[in-house]
Parts: sequence; C-alpha cells; structure tokens
Amino acid sequence: MTHLTELETPAALIDVQRMQHNIARMQQRLDDLGVSFRPHVKTSKCRSVVQAQLAAGARGITVSTLKEAEQFFAAGIEDILYAVCIVPGKLAQVLALRRRGCDLKIITDSVEGAEAIVRFGREHGQALEVWIEVDVDGHRSGVVPDADALLTIGRVLHGGGMRLGGVMAHAGSSYDLDDLEALRRIAEQERAGTVLAADRLRQAGLPCPVVSVGSTPTALSAQSLSGVTEVRAGVYVFFDLVMHNIGVCSLQDLSLSVLTTVIGHQPEKGWAIVDAGWMAMSRDRGTQKQKQDFGYGQVCDETGTPIEGYVMDGANQEHGIVCCRVAADPDIARRFPVGMRLRILPNHACATGAQHPAYQAMLPDGQVQTWPRFYGW
Repeated sequence: MTHLTELETPAALIDVQRMQHNIARMQQRLDDLGVSFRPHVKTSKCRSVVQAQLAAGARGITVSTLKEAEQFFAAGIEDILYAVCIVPGKLAQVLALRRRGCDLKIITDSVEGAEAIVRFGREHGQALEVWIEVDVDGHRSGVVPDADALLTIGRVLHGGGMRLGGVMAHAGSSYDLDDLEALRRIAEQERAGTVLAADRLRQAGLPCPVVSVGSTPTALSAQSLSGVTEVRAGVYVFFDLVMHNIGVCSLQDLSLSVLTTVIGHQPEKGWAIVDAGWMAMSRDRGTQKQKQDFGYGQVCDETGTPIEGYVMDGANQEHGIVCCRVAADPDIARRFPVGMRLRILPNHACATGAQHPAYQAMLPDGQVQTWPRFYGW
C-alpha cells in the first residue's frame, strides 16, 4: 500500500469510508422496503467495490456488457442480469457463459428479438432465461406495459421453450428531475407500470416470477415497492454531481474524485491549469442542463473538502482549467500555487471511472490500495 501523498496525478480516488456509507444506506433502504437488491455494477466495474456491495446484502448483480459478465463470473459471481437488449450476434457469448455455470439472464423488448432468442436456444438445446424490458416513461427502451406486444413476446419466449424469468424497467427520466415529490411520482410510475406488465403476463397464463425496477433516484425516493421483487441501482455507490443536483445526495456523499496537480496559470484570465483534462474527467457535461452547472467538476482541496465557487470550467485532453465561476480571481496563482494538489468531483461517476485503468482506494488511515477495473464489451 502507498499513501495519498505518494500518488501520481491524475488518479481516480475512492473514499472507501464514504463508499461504504453509500452502500449501507441503499441496502438498508431496500431492506426496509422488503425487496432484494441487484446493484448495477457498470458504475465501478471493479471487483473490490462489488464485493463490498454483496457483503452488505446485495443478491446478484446487473451488468451492461458481456465482458463485465465474464469478468465477474470469473471472480465467482454467478447470478448476473445482462440489462441491455440482446442481439443475435451476442447469443453465442451468452451460451458459453451459461454452459460454464453462469446463471446469466438476458432481456428483450421486441417480438423479433424474442424469435431470434428462441431460434438460437432451440438450435443449441438451451432454455435461455429471458426477461422482458418494460417502458415506463418513454425514456429509452422497452415495450409499454399495456401493449399487445408484451403478451406476444411472452408467448413467443414461453411457447418456444425459453424460461420467461420476469419483467424489468428503468425510469431513466428520473435523471431530469430535482424535486422530491416529482421523484416520488416517477418512482411510483415505474413501480406501477412494471407491476402492471407482470400482472398482465400472469393473467395470460405466463410465468413472471421477477419484477425488477430501478435507478438511483427512484430507489431513494420510492415510498412503496408493492409488487416489486427486486431493485437495480448503480451510481449510488459513488454518487456524482448529477445526483447531487437531482437532490438524492450531498457533496459529502460523493466517494469518487480525481486527484490532480496544479501545473501553471493564466493570471490575467483567472485560470489555474491542472494535469487532469477530459481524459481524466471524461467529456460528460451532465450538469450543464441542471440547476447548477459544475463545468467538468467541483474543485476540492486535497482532503476532499469542496472549495466554494471553484470548478473545472474547461478541459483539453490533458489540461484542465480551474477558475472561479462568479468572477475571475486575480489571486488565482497565490490561491492555487504550482504543485498544489486538488481533487475534482465528477459530473458522472460512471464516465469518469471509465477513463482510468484502476482506482486508488483511500482507507480511513490515509493508506491507499490499488483496485483494478474492467474494460471492454
């Protein structure tokens, strides 16, 4: 292990104590609501982080790529949901994982997709487990709960010898909100729509054991999850500035930051230049359309304490521009001297994490462990 002061910059830091608090908070909330928790691990793509989530009580994981499924299965995790609609060209990867013992579930939201799964399953003598994705808010993917297509998809899968495992939904439009009552409404909309889809399948004589919903905002806002069996959420483990603007966490809850060093100044512009550009932070400007725009990230001192009014306002590939958003700071060079180390809180934790091959996990005693993360599709 090393110490924080020994790290080279830029580096992706995890404050382990904050991370553990976030994990415990979400797990306790879902325990109280009486549902299982299947965290979405695309946020961290890191074995050590996911082991902490499972140790807290999570049951199974959600992934966004088959590479994640392969890597986490190799790490000993068997219960995995691949939560992106499957395409025929990836079914061979699914089959290979299942034949090795991975309890891998896949999803579809179309009759065409269901028919392709059935053809492949029959050709290879495999009863694949498939969930139907439900569209509860017009955000991205899924079949609407009251559509005829929902029952057609279910009948194609079940009648074709596949295992119809359940329904799942993701209220991604919750990311556009910043009011508790609005968040509660979208959480209820997500719950009600997914439960309706499950009820329709069951009334048609089709199996639907799992009713899965989830996003970090809705998981932390739902007042009831009646009829739901499990929740999926991901970014809660780190949180980020988008989640802060939505209102589901404070700046002090953000457990991921980027450690950077001041390398120069443009005093006449009120700029300090740091060695973390968009290659370290990502190009994600998710707060730009929210009530508070943090540029490329909120500036903190080396201990992680936010410095009010200062953000990373601009970024090139390996250079970041730190400035005061209120007015140009004529004392910028004195305030942030060359060699000073800062931490930048990210807009989107998933995107920032993806810029780094590993995290530097900072323990409460200041010691740092290197935690590798996964890449690829």
